[in-house]
Amino acid sequence: MADRDPLVIAGREYHSRLLVGTGKYRDMEQARTAIEASGAEIVTIALRRSNIGQDPDAPNLLDAVPPDRYTILPNTAGCYTAKDAVRTCRLARELLDGHNLVKLEVIGDEHTLYPDVRGTLEAAEQLVAEGFEVMAYTSDDPIIALRLQEIGCVAVMPLAAPIGSGLGIQNRYNLLEIVDRLDVPVVVDAGVGTASDVAVAMELGCDAVLLNTAIAGAQDPVLMASAMRKGAEAGREAYRAGRIPRKRYASASSPIEGTFFE
Repeated sequence: MADRDPLVIAGREYHSRLLVGTGKYRDMEQARTAIEASGAEIVTIALRRSNIGQDPDAPNLLDAVPPDRYTILPNTAGCYTAKDAVRTCRLARELLDGHNLVKLEVIGDEHTLYPDVRGTLEAAEQLVAEGFEVMAYTSDDPIIALRLQEIGCVAVMPLAAPIGSGLGIQNRYNLLEIVDRLDVPVVVDAGVGTASDVAVAMELGCDAVLLNTAIAGAQDPVLMASAMRKGAEAGREAYRAGRIPRKRYASASSPIEGTFFE
């Protein structure tokens, strides 16, 4: 039997541990081909910036990422209050025929795009009470991550660095604390720049990585999407395999004891 290692979110299994966005591409065709190359099965869409049926006269993003092929993850990017985030999620459920899985973002600052954790907690409580399955973007604070799990979020999504910065994993200790203490999936969200960043997140034990700018902003988005896919796969395998301990001194891979010329 093949070794199974699915990502499970809200009771549904996924083979890919890479989640991708749909923004910043040159056009829908480039978005479609890059998303396909990434191997992602969950695709997030910013409701306030994309058309998924709100405007019947405009191109519909769902033509490029059809819901019968991908799990659509509507997100509340651009929302600065809990009230706006909840309203956006309600609109997504209406447009997607009762779809309950959402990515919650409540932004606290236009300059850093850091999350407003108080607003995030408030919105998460309301959305969970209304039957939404909430994946919550948050800071790298382990206590806030635990609180979101207690509220009932189906995944917690701590940032690795500011959104769109490409700085990579800047907070390994905090991510390790969150991974060690949470039972729900931990999905690194924001700050990834290249495939090695994805691999590092997976090697730390995170369950998945969500990214957009690192692919869409690359010189060759389709090729970068393929690289990100491989980074996620390699990092997860390395985590499961168990790395050797770090040591201060050398340790020969071929011991000299018992050799012919001792």
